[in-house]
Amino acid sequence: FVGTQALAAVGSTSSLVNLINGFFIGLSTGSSVVISQHFGANDREGVRRSMGTGVVLSIVLGILAVSVGIGGSPDLLRLIKTPESCLEDAITYATIYFCGAAATVIYNMGSGILRAMGDSKRPLYFLIITCFSNIALDLVFVVLLKLGIAGAALATVLAQVISAVLVVRALCRLPEDIRLNFSHIQIDTMLLKRILLIGLPAGLQFITFDLSNLLVQSGINSFGEVTTAAWAAFAKADGLTWMVSGAFGVSITTFVGQNFGAQQYARVRKSVWVCMAMAVPVVAGVSAVVLPLRSIILGIYTDDLEVIRVGAHMMLLMMPFNFIFVPVEVFAGTMRGVGSSLTPTLITGSCVCLFRVLWMLLLVSRFHTIEMLAICYPISWLLAGLVF
Repeated sequence: FVGTQALAAVGSTSSLVNLINGFFIGLSTGSSVVISQHFGANDREGVRRSMGTGVVLSIVLGILAVSVGIGGSPDLLRLIKTPESCLEDAITYATIYFCGAAATVIYNMGSGILRAMGDSKRPLYFLIITCFSNIALDLVFVVLLKLGIAGAALATVLAQVISAVLVVRALCRLPEDIRLNFSHIQIDTMLLKRILLIGLPAGLQFITFDLSNLLVQSGINSFGEVTTAAWAAFAKADGLTWMVSGAFGVSITTFVGQNFGAQQYARVRKSVWVCMAMAVPVVAGVSAVVLPLRSIILGIYTDDLEVIRVGAHMMLLMMPFNFIFVPVEVFAGTMRGVGSSLTPTLITGSCVCLFRVLWMLLLVSRFHTIEMLAICYPISWLLAGLVF
């Protein structure tokens, strides 16, 4: 409803948003692993103390995410060569968006706690409510009130706050022995150390992923506004498969954590292959459904025919290979579930992130085509999967 320039502006912030949010959300995943292990071992006191420590950590991380996001966005957007025509809009969007970063961290921490105890339904219900709220607010702020970029960002912030309120309310209504009680919230230093030992490498993995994606975004931006807008629309459509892949990564982490805590190691080993056998065909199937509809799906985000053409070409280059990334998600999630978070960070940092940086510097700079840029993604996924 606003145009190609606005779509490009929002798209140019995606890597930055993922970088900052991803680090703090990655840090918070340590809580869900520790809680799932205590829950599997039927240690209710350990669950309660881990939850209290995790909630305090999420509040601190949320405040830091707001500060870093608002303060660092303008310089980072210039650093990745955001097209001048949409730079001002991109800064506006990022600045408002990061006002809600604390709510995003709290929601992810809270939903991770619920999943750690086997409840994946309520986080889904909360997310459905949040998404429909976001859509409704988008229509009000962007279409009716004509607030443009600022309206889209404001709608997202308010939706994030709704998600945080819902998940905190759910934690306060858990059974009494593991219920979130604000009068008992405090930091347990030993548990905090365990949480950070798992969460910090996970956060660094998000950073290395998204730093490489920032470099890719810089390369995309160098092709101009149309390609930047096409990449933004492509990323939205491609997210249909990434959400599925990520969900299996989250579920295996929780399942492995609970069984590791219960010392059911045979179930841990078996679950890895069961998860892989489910995830690969599901991700491949979603890709097979989305690909023939790529132009129609891209048309949801823009009516610019050139943007749709370029975006559809990108989808055809990359989406058939999305299933290759499944082993990376499943093996990394399994390792985190047993408390080993450094190994997957090192593997993805070298095989995915460093590889993409070298590819961009050595090949894309010399052969400046979308095809050369796109092919580095499936190659890096295959490399990481083999090492895992």
